[in-house]
Amino acid sequence: MTAPAHITAAMHVAIEQAQRVKGSTYPNPPVGAVIVSADGDIAGIGATAPHGGPHAEVVALRAAGERAAGGTAVVTLEPCHHHGLTPPCVDALLEANIATVVYPVADPNPIAAGGAARLRAAGVEVISGVCAQEVAAGSLREWLHKQRTGLPHVTWKFAASIDGRIAAADGSSQWITWDAARADVHRRRAAADAIIVGTGTVFADNPSLTARLPDGGLAERQPLRVVVGKREIPPESNVTLGDSPTMVLHSHDPHEVIRALSARTDVIVEGGPTIAGAFLRAGVIDRILAYIAPVLLGGPFSAVDDVGVAGIASALRWRFDGVERIGPDLLISLVPPDR
Repeated sequence: MTAPAHITAAMHVAIEQAQRVKGSTYPNPPVGAVIVSADGDIAGIGATAPHGGPHAEVVALRAAGERAAGGTAVVTLEPCHHHGLTPPCVDALLEANIATVVYPVADPNPIAAGGAARLRAAGVEVISGVCAQEVAAGSLREWLHKQRTGLPHVTWKFAASIDGRIAAADGSSQWITWDAARADVHRRRAAADAIIVGTGTVFADNPSLTARLPDGGLAERQPLRVVVGKREIPPESNVTLGDSPTMVLHSHDPHEVIRALSARTDVIVEGGPTIAGAFLRAGVIDRILAYIAPVLLGGPFSAVDDVGVAGIASALRWRFDGVERIGPDLLISLVPPDR
C-alpha cells in the first residue's frame, strides 16, 4: 500500500532498527518501531529487546512520552494481542492514545494475532501492507519462515570466483573476495543462530566460525557452531575453542541436522562442496547467498558437487532475489522459484 512520504520514511527507520536486533530477540521476532507525533516529527524509536524485555512498540512509546498522543505508530509487524512475558502491545498503544498504526505484514502466530482488529474496534486507524515485500524479504524473512514451517530458515552461503571455484588449484582460498564481502559475512554470522560445516571443512581449513568485528575483535553475539559428519574432529580444532558454543552431529542426513536445530530460526550452511550438495539434494536450502569475486581460478575446486542433476531437464532452477555490489564483489541472493 502507498503511504505518505514521511510515513514510508519512518517505516524505513523502523526496518533499520529491526535489522539491528536480528539474532538477539528469539523466540520473539526482530521488530522495529517509530512513533511519529501528530505534527509529523519522529518522537520515538525502538526495537525489540532480548527475550523477556519490552517489545519494539513499548520501547518507542517510552522514548516518545507524551508526544505519542494523537500520533502514528509505524511498526514492522502487526502489534501483538496476547499476554506473554510482557503485556499486549495493543494495550500500550491504546493507553498512549495513538491515533494511527501502520504495519507491513500481519502476525501469522495465532496466539499473538488479532492486534489490528482490536485497534480498529477501539477507534484507531490501522493501515497495513506498507513496505510489506521489503520487510518479508528482509528483517522478518527467517522468523516468518519459522512461523510457516516450524523449521529454521536455512541459507547456503559461499564465496567463489566468477568461474565458480572456491579455491585455487593448489587448494589456497584466502582470500577470494575482498574485505567488504568478508565483513558482510561476519555481520550475517553475528545475526544467525547457527553455522553449519562438515568435518571435511574442519580438517581442511580448521575454521573458528566466529563472528568478528571490522577491527578483528569478536562480535558480542556468536552463533552456535555446528559440525556435521561421521569423523571425530581433533579436540584442539579451532571450532571447539573459545567461549562460543559448539555442537557436533554424527550424521550425514540433512533432515536430521535441521531437526536437531529446530529450536533455532536462522541457520547458515558454510561447508564445502560435499555438504552443500547434500543439503541441496535434500531440498532443505531456503536461500543461496553467493559472494562472487571478479577473478578466474579454474581448477577442480567447485562450490558444490553432486546435486542429483543428471541432465539439463532436471536442473535445480532458482530465482534471483537480489543482486548488490559489495566493494569489488557481487552478492547474489537466490530463492526457490515457488517463494
